[in-house]
Amino acid sequence: QVQLVESGGGLVQPGGSLRLSCAASGSIFSFSRMHWYRQAPGKQREWVATITSDGTTNYADSVKGRFTISRDNPKNTMYLQMASLKSEDAAVYYCKLNYWDKAYWGQGTQVTVSS
Repeated sequence: QVQLVESGGGLVQPGGSLRLSCAASGSIFSFSRMHWYRQAPGKQREWVATITSDGTTNYADSVKGRFTISRDNPKNTMYLQMASLKSEDAAVYYCKLNYWDKAYWGQGTQVTVSS
């Protein structure tokens, strides 16, 4: 069983930056495809970014050029560096791990963008 724990959320002003972390338990992290998703109030959960086991990254158009996904395999941790934050980035951010036919989700971390 894999457990994912997100951290790093909080309140930030528009234009500010924040770095989210996702720590994974177990031994499959380095072999897994990792993702960030987010869900704003009243909206469906949406995909934000993906990083494969070999470090290939992909981003939603809405965050491309502002967000950077990365991973540290020895630390079993994935990151999301967020810059130039906008009010529409406010949401609960979730990390997801995919390994073969298995999928695991974290509990989420709240990001609030407000002046």
